[in-house]
Amino acid sequence: MGHTAAQRAGTGGLTATEHRLANGLRVVLSEDHLTPVAAVCLWYDVGSRHEVEGRTGLAHLFEHLMFQGSAQVTGNGHFELVQGAGGSLNGTTSFERTNYFETMPAHQVELALWLEADRMGSLLTALDDESMENQRDVVKNERRQRYDNVPYGTAFERLTAMAYPEGHPYHHTPIGSMADLDATSLEDAREFFRTYYAPGNAVLSVVGDIDTEQTLAWIEKYFGSIPAHDRKQPPRDGSLPDVIGRQLRQVVREEVPSRALMAAYRLPHDGTREADAADLALTVLGGGESSRLHNRLVRHDRSAVAAGFGLLRLAGAPSLGWLDVKASAGAEVSAIEAAVDEELARFALEGPTAQEMERAQAQLEREWLDRLATVSGRADELCRFAVLFGDPQLALTAVQRVLDITPEEVRAVAKSRLHPDNRAVLVYEPTGPQADADAQADDNAQEQETAQ
Repeated sequence: MGHTAAQRAGTGGLTATEHRLANGLRVVLSEDHLTPVAAVCLWYDVGSRHEVEGRTGLAHLFEHLMFQGSAQVTGNGHFELVQGAGGSLNGTTSFERTNYFETMPAHQVELALWLEADRMGSLLTALDDESMENQRDVVKNERRQRYDNVPYGTAFERLTAMAYPEGHPYHHTPIGSMADLDATSLEDAREFFRTYYAPGNAVLSVVGDIDTEQTLAWIEKYFGSIPAHDRKQPPRDGSLPDVIGRQLRQVVREEVPSRALMAAYRLPHDGTREADAADLALTVLGGGESSRLHNRLVRHDRSAVAAGFGLLRLAGAPSLGWLDVKASAGAEVSAIEAAVDEELARFALEGPTAQEMERAQAQLEREWLDRLATVSGRADELCRFAVLFGDPQLALTAVQRVLDITPEEVRAVAKSRLHPDNRAVLVYEPTGPQADADAQADDNAQEQETAQ
């Protein structure tokens, strides 16, 4: 087992050691004896960007299949053992990775490591038609509940499809389509496991009240015998021009609570100074009730009941700046959009004030510190930086990088990216009872203008 340890300036006293097993598994450990708990986090370098046409949603489906039993743990045994030991667990899938995680009482860390190793090494022995059909139905139900049958549920899917062109690896979201989920076979799932669920395609982090040498011994014991293999193909190229070059637009007429304006802007790749500058710009513009867009649209114009702007960080493709404005009754989306563009143009010209810059940096600093303060959050970030950027130590210095960004860098990224020719726009127009209410509100507003 290889071993390196590092402590860098700006880490706030946090440390992490890095190790590698002979089969290629990367291991990151961070001792923290503040509380008697520990987090085990395992990231596989596979997400929806690795999927091929006709098999979208397979990465997310497989995340569910990983909880359906392995050689020595049948059925829901993974959940039962972890929860019975006083722990919690889950898994998630994104464009760029699939992760699995447990937070355990410190004396139960060995159990979590054994469970993760068992399914990494032996899931195929338990993967059958019954578990496949069971989890296919679960994922389809999840799609209905989170996307198809909730107000504005398909907004993210629609904007992603516009911001990333047909054929781009980020054109579809991790949830996948119903047709592709139906078409996925048991052999597709088995081949997916053989390709991506290998020690050399994963990073394991353990953070908390642990003894490093003992933890390494357990990891070697349970993961070390899993054979190395490398069948993975690199993901398709996700590069795109910095800006879209024109405004893309779609109007959706659905039974939603109110009119809405949503937009996605192409922004710099994660892991760059420009991405940190963009994060600060969006925080000033739409990060909370002190932001410019909230003050303009909700407090001053009263044309919206909510206005937010956030960053979806992506490493293998341009990140997305996500604008979400829910209109007040009777408010016209065209007026809201004009006000948004006015605020963005002013920000691109002037940049943030000193007070705005200080507040935005403090807000992002607090979010980062909150994340790193928990064993589960730190374990996740160590995995993220190891998988996406090759260096888990970058997680411990992320706060300082945000604080190093200058107001001019924030203004520059806003000027180059936050304009109408670099966005996909989604406008929601209500149907049904809400449409009648909005029409009545429009009539009342027109009568008031006439009376004045």
